[in-house]
Amino acid sequence: MLGGAISAGGAFLSSLCCVLPVAIVLLGLGSGAFMATTMKYTPVFVPMGVISVTVGFYLHFRERRRCTREGCRMAGSAYNLALLSLSTVVVAAAVFISLVPGLASDLLMWATASQGEAAPPSMDMPMGPTR
Repeated sequence: MLGGAISAGGAFLSSLCCVLPVAIVLLGLGSGAFMATTMKYTPVFVPMGVISVTVGFYLHFRERRRCTREGCRMAGSAYNLALLSLSTVVVAAAVFISLVPGLASDLLMWATASQGEAAPPSMDMPMGPTR
């Protein structure tokens, strides 16, 4: 269970800079100022999340090998692996948002556009005919 707890803590720390503020703003619970404040700490939180999830997987598979070798049953294996997988998804989202923010913002705009309206054009594409 230690591996799952470490990876969940790392995923929470990693999400503080990117995923959590985006979710809060999309839900209408916060402001862009909150997101701008927390994004200053991206170089600290994202590596901590990656390291924590890596340590979590290491501890999980080390315990699995030990239990296989000794013939015992691993306590909380399914729960631990589910927590590790969820943590990996959260940290991967934080890494994606921090490494390619332009693509991430285009995807968020596309995902939040209502059915009747088209998503706003990307800043990289020309708005009209070029001469």
